[in-house]
Amino acid sequence: MTTATVTPWPIRPGRKIKIGGLTPFSAADYPGQLAAVIFIQGCPWRCHYCHNPHLLERTAKSPVEWDKVLAWLDTRQGLLDAVVFSGGEALLDPVLPVAMAQVRERGFKIGLHTGGAYPDALQGVLPLVDWVGLDIKTRFADYPAITTLPRSGEPAKRSLEILLKSGVSYECRTTIHASLHSDEQLCEMADELASLGVSALSLQRFRSEGCNHQTLNQVSQSHFPAPNTLEHLSGLFANFSVR
Repeated sequence: MTTATVTPWPIRPGRKIKIGGLTPFSAADYPGQLAAVIFIQGCPWRCHYCHNPHLLERTAKSPVEWDKVLAWLDTRQGLLDAVVFSGGEALLDPVLPVAMAQVRERGFKIGLHTGGAYPDALQGVLPLVDWVGLDIKTRFADYPAITTLPRSGEPAKRSLEILLKSGVSYECRTTIHASLHSDEQLCEMADELASLGVSALSLQRFRSEGCNHQTLNQVSQSHFPAPNTLEHLSGLFANFSVR
């Protein structure tokens, strides 16, 4: 079993969720909802285009105290609709379901951003979640070229299957870069997703902000993807966008 398929649960008593940062207001991280975004420390993958490299490792002491976040959320009731747990990889934290339950008790909807590295953990939190943004890196067979971890596409595919069966509202999102994807790959990825029953896909153009990979930062993205690629993808999904 690889690192990507090991589930970090069960929860050990006395632990608190490790938070690396907080965005107090966002209109873009949960469709149609005004949300705060909580960024969880730690991720098993090392994606070349990552724009949150400071969240990859889990430190001994959480930079943001959870009790203070809860106290702040108490002041946001009636002002925010939702709280999104992001990362890093939020599902890596064993205390995530406890934190989600505490937020739900305060009347907020729960959003989750995940790469799908921990399908069993995803299965465990879905009853607490109202919406999921699932990152789809590329064709599942090609995941190691993005994540740098062997067989990482296997748990990602299983996470997608679990999510689709759950009935929870979702969006699949693919961050695209001309050095990491080809038009052919995007079309084949989209065909695979559509065959699995995916109805919502967004392509996210690479952002250099926060990315430490200087080679990627210097590559022009102006002509990628090709118009016929976008036409092919738009015909496969009920909800398709490029942002």
